[in-house]
Amino acid sequence: MENTVLVGLSRQVALHREIEIVANNIANLNTTGFKADGALFEQYLMPVARDNQFSGADTRLNFVQDRATWLDLSQGAIQQTGNPLDVAVDGNGFLVVQTPRGERYTRNGALQINASGELVTSEGYRVIGESGPIIFQTSDRDITINADGSIRVREGSSATSDSSRGKLRLVEFEKPQQLQKDGSSTFAANPNMQPQAATNARVLQGAVEKSNVQGVLEMTRLIEVTRSYTEVAAILQQQSNLSRDAIDKLAEVPA
Repeated sequence: MENTVLVGLSRQVALHREIEIVANNIANLNTTGFKADGALFEQYLMPVARDNQFSGADTRLNFVQDRATWLDLSQGAIQQTGNPLDVAVDGNGFLVVQTPRGERYTRNGALQINASGELVTSEGYRVIGESGPIIFQTSDRDITINADGSIRVREGSSATSDSSRGKLRLVEFEKPQQLQKDGSSTFAANPNMQPQAATNARVLQGAVEKSNVQGVLEMTRLIEVTRSYTEVAAILQQQSNLSRDAIDKLAEVPA
């Protein structure tokens, strides 16, 4: 296969990967607590071929290599909902939730109470407090979630006294970029990453953090990447036509 085709294919593979990432960002434009992804590519220099019989020096080829994706952990817009169970984490912190796959971390604070009285996320994952799952009683009312994550309720018909239902566990990581996505708004930590108590985060009751995806920017990126993919495809088609025409000419038998 000719070098032009190889280089073009490497570029198309990279562009296809970028299209997938941008499309996923756009699809989660309205997902609470979602963090956008970015693509990271690098130049790959093909090692030259060497032989004592070569009449000249070989030329190194430049390919495009899909190196990795990166997380944009910047905070999304805070939206007031008025729901006393909704919380937004302001600062570098994560809520801790229990999933069937183990402990996970999220910024999705759209919370609710399940049939067992447990505080859970919109996906049904139990929210973990500093002393374990947070459980409410059927007679609880006037739920208050303070900035430090402590939860107080009025119990029964009492109008003056309140009771504690635990405290939200807020954690942070030394290198949050190493977190791995495990769902639309949950993250898994590597075994060598130890969560620590978040010291610079506070809880806002009655609000949620929206996705940090910038819709206009992502749509612009999608258009640019799609055009680039089409242009590379056109170049490859032209190269294919040139090769076909050359073969046809060489195959002609003089009359």
